[in-house]
Amino acid sequence: MSDFIAALGLVLVVEGLVYGGMPRMAKRLAEQVLEMPESTLRGAGVAAMVAGVLIVWFVRG
Repeated sequence: MSDFIAALGLVLVVEGLVYGGMPRMAKRLAEQVLEMPESTLRGAGVAAMVAGVLIVWFVRG
């Protein structure tokens, strides 16, 4: 459970870096996301999940 909480904390750090460090880029990205087709967003989300699982697997395994 502590690993899960640590992982959530790292996600918040990365999100904070984007919004706190580069707010203009975050706004542009949000505008572009609204224009993307759902299939593209879904594919990117699945790819990110697979990459995350593989990273955890290689680091922890």
